[in-house]
Amino acid sequence: MKYSNLLLILCLSSTISLAGERAAMDISKDPTDLGNQSKLLMKIEGRSEFNLSWLREEFTDYAVWSKQARAKVLDLLHYCPAPADPSPETVERTDMGDYIREKVHFNTTPDIRVPAYVLIPKSIQPPFPAIVALHDHGAMYYWGKEKIVATEADSHPVLAEFKNKYYGGNSYTTDLVKAGYLVVAIDMLYWGERKTDFRLVSHLKDRMVGEPGSVDYVKTHNQLSMEHIETLARGIYAAGATYAGIMAWDDIRTVDYLLGRGDVDPSRIGCIGLSVGAFRTNFLTAFDPRVKAAVAVCWMTTFREAFPHNVYNTIGWMKMIPGMHEYLDLPDMMALAIPRPYLVIEGQQDGLFPRKGVEAAFDKIRRAYEKAGCPDHFKASSHNTPHEFNREMQAEALAWFKKWL
Repeated sequence: MKYSNLLLILCLSSTISLAGERAAMDISKDPTDLGNQSKLLMKIEGRSEFNLSWLREEFTDYAVWSKQARAKVLDLLHYCPAPADPSPETVERTDMGDYIREKVHFNTTPDIRVPAYVLIPKSIQPPFPAIVALHDHGAMYYWGKEKIVATEADSHPVLAEFKNKYYGGNSYTTDLVKAGYLVVAIDMLYWGERKTDFRLVSHLKDRMVGEPGSVDYVKTHNQLSMEHIETLARGIYAAGATYAGIMAWDDIRTVDYLLGRGDVDPSRIGCIGLSVGAFRTNFLTAFDPRVKAAVAVCWMTTFREAFPHNVYNTIGWMKMIPGMHEYLDLPDMMALAIPRPYLVIEGQQDGLFPRKGVEAAFDKIRRAYEKAGCPDHFKASSHNTPHEFNREMQAEALAWFKKWL
């Protein structure tokens, strides 16, 4: 039999088998994010053996493994921008009483110049320990860094409501700078000052409502952003890059900016974030050994357990690295943080993540740190809360940095 005919028969047999299984499923009894495609995609996902996991027996030398694993993930980002001089420019400087708030612009690539707030403590002298604070998603696109930094925008009713819901009404970066940390917070692509101007989007330009900055305008912008982000992601992938790659490199180059200031202690840099800010924290910690301690709040699960019920609202465009699942699940990637102190805080009522996935992820990371001989450098903390970073969690995060930085 010719090889091509044999291949055709094998493919047809596989298709018939899957079709039969789909027909046997009663989706009405267990609706999922993927509907009747669930079984097929779960089979595809289930073939992964995570053959680059640090927990596999063949990996015994952590330095060798981490070099190989980090290089693989960075390669899968399909985005490696040329180095760029940050060329920082301070465009605003405000005395906030206990600290100085600077508005700064700097380059993360030759093509990207990001806006940032830098909070500088008055309570101690440089060189300062520093924290990269990474803002959340929250379907609140109109603001980015302002969601975690105290600014004049706090009086806006939409932002005030958001901070009350997710941060206990507190700009936690203020607590960090008052504790003696220099803090930097940038806008992620598509948020804040890097948001899309929908008046320039052909199919959405007539849908903006209200005067710029009004409640109606902010709410309309957030709604259109939810609708349009898929188009942006398509454009990024079509351009040959990944959303995760742009996100990760902006954050890595933010560390470059910190080290170029001259007033930051390079041995005491941490990072922190809620939700997609936690996901960014995970990436930055895994990819950049210059980060010495990290706190990720409400974004940790195995992707494996996210199938098939926690895909739609959980796995956004900026969280996907095509091909990575063959090598590493998310908690496997976090072994790249070893031996640096890494705290994950979760809410037990957080509906974005399956309990089984959260517990499996914690177990994997814990075993990875144990295998490397530093089990006390990882901590998983559970609170009986929804998806949020409340004041009790914030106090725990601050204590973690005080202990390790």
